[in-house]
Amino acid sequence: MTYWYQGKLINSQTLELNINDPGLLYGATVFTTLRVYNYSLDNYLTNWDAHCSRLKFSLQTFGWTEPNWNCVYEGAKVLLQQYPVLRITIFPDGRELILGRSLPGNLTHKQEHGIVAAISEPQFVRSLPNHKTGNYLSAWLAKNTVPAEEAILVDDQGNWLETSTGNLWGWQNGCWWTPPLAVGILPGIERSHIITNLHNHQANLKQYPWTPELVNTFEAIAYTNSVVEIIPIHTVKQPHGSLQYNPYHSCFLELKGLFVA
Repeated sequence: MTYWYQGKLINSQTLELNINDPGLLYGATVFTTLRVYNYSLDNYLTNWDAHCSRLKFSLQTFGWTEPNWNCVYEGAKVLLQQYPVLRITIFPDGRELILGRSLPGNLTHKQEHGIVAAISEPQFVRSLPNHKTGNYLSAWLAKNTVPAEEAILVDDQGNWLETSTGNLWGWQNGCWWTPPLAVGILPGIERSHIITNLHNHQANLKQYPWTPELVNTFEAIAYTNSVVEIIPIHTVKQPHGSLQYNPYHSCFLELKGLFVA
């Protein structure tokens, strides 16, 4: 495996960290994962500036040292020649670690036909939901403890928040719905991209809590993130029964059109 760490390109399956590194002990890092379009960090769909801004916001909030951003850019440019997906991690002292990976092998099938999701336990909510930190245990546990391809995180009242890897979207009666940030969800890069474009096209959009009653009224739902773009959800398994949605709904053409490079 090839990765970038502290200004150097390294070929190894391991990374050496100090035994007392807070990133190792506490997950004290911030990260962002981006998809590179047309081998370019400057492509508007890559959203390089937005991903860097996400990192800077968290670093400034926590009072951590910012990295050498030119070095981060250089590392990303080197790795994008091999990998379409980059995960940029910043440590509290400003060290940068950039990993690359491939797109999911069955991504096109999921985008076209949808997936099964399941409601996770209320205890699996994100810590510091406004920031993408290395303490990702709750989301990881949620996804790996449900009998489905994706987990939907909920609060104590059963309101749907987001999936373990992305933001939720619903459609009913000519209007898009997505949970507001105020309920405690990650402000996704693609979420912002979609909201901006929907507003520019004067499309109907409501940011409203997804109560157990509301989710029963949707005709179609999906989730988004920077890697998978948009994936419909056709079935949601609940503790008692399941909900069915239309993964082929024409509404998805509007959102899929936002990811054409």
